[in-house]
Amino acid sequence: MKSMDNGGLTKADRATLQQQQNQVSKQITQDKQNANVQNTDPTTGYGKRRENQQDRIAQGVKSGQLTAGEASNLENKEHGIAQEVQKDRNANGGTMTTAERQQVRAQQQQLSKQIHKDKHNNHHQ
Repeated sequence: MKSMDNGGLTKADRATLQQQQNQVSKQITQDKQNANVQNTDPTTGYGKRRENQQDRIAQGVKSGQLTAGEASNLENKEHGIAQEVQKDRNANGGTMTTAERQQVRAQQQQLSKQIHKDKHNNHHQ
């Protein structure tokens, strides 16, 4: 933003940054308060892909390719998929049906495409 405004931040830039910081802060609070513990050694295809996509989001934030708002949006989508998987597993004695697995794969593929799109747009930290 500074480079686009001759080294300074406009009032609108400051407001945008404040909004992004608030979104990230809210997401951090939600993540701390939920009871989910990250599986550090996933064995399912879903778990491995989820871990990979989380790594891609983190790398995008670190490199500046993803804004805080984009990262927050992607994390929220990932969290929604995780909740759906948990709900499906709880309903089926710890497993998912073939149709449920196919649906989750399609959702993960859509999220993967969104990660790529967000990382390669012209919005940078």
